[in-house]
Amino acid sequence: MQRDYILMTGLLALAIALAGWFIGNGFKEGRATDRYVTVKGIAERDVQADVGLWPLRYVAADNDLAQAQATINKSRETVIAFLTLQGVPKESIQLDRLEVTDVTANAWRSGDYQNRFIIAQTLMVRTNKPALIAAASQNVSDLVESGVILSYEGAMQGGPTYLFTQLSDLKPDMIAEATANARTAAEQFAEGSGSRLGGIRRANQGVFVIQPRDRAPGIDESSQIDKTVRVVSTVDYYLSD
Repeated sequence: MQRDYILMTGLLALAIALAGWFIGNGFKEGRATDRYVTVKGIAERDVQADVGLWPLRYVAADNDLAQAQATINKSRETVIAFLTLQGVPKESIQLDRLEVTDVTANAWRSGDYQNRFIIAQTLMVRTNKPALIAAASQNVSDLVESGVILSYEGAMQGGPTYLFTQLSDLKPDMIAEATANARTAAEQFAEGSGSRLGGIRRANQGVFVIQPRDRAPGIDESSQIDKTVRVVSTVDYYLSD
């Protein structure tokens, strides 16, 4: 009986020792697999806008509504003739908003006024040849010399807007390049630290950003034909000894 008790005690001690070894070794392996490095891979492409938008808002003011309307009609014809002369096709020109304001209808008006009626009309140019309106916008002073009164409000700050709409065509190659650059950086880190590079622990593709080619304070991407598309991928790689 005593011998059986001793045997059972020995087996229990051995089981506890083995369990402790497995648990300790498991923690060791767990800590080893937690070793990783976080790297970033960058890919960039220089592109040109493929769509150009140019809102032209012109106004006329007069105490006589009919006279203000006649002036706005003349301004519209002048603007269209100017754009045509600059090589902009008529199908790219579209009449937009027409705004008529009667100053006397403003309940909050105070003081005297010079003209009762103010008419504003917006003409929108949309083209897949942005260089056309880029060149035309350099000669906008010709409209002023012709008697057209230009006015800008809200988002319309007086210049063309240039859009790049082909981003989806660039995404696959840029993601592949950014990921490859991230792996190259990870391999260099592993080599420098005496480690071996393992598989991917986690990956984040990142956000595609369209930036102006000339990156300076106050320069908006939409105001430049030439742009830079950029994506940064963040990847975690496991490391092993």
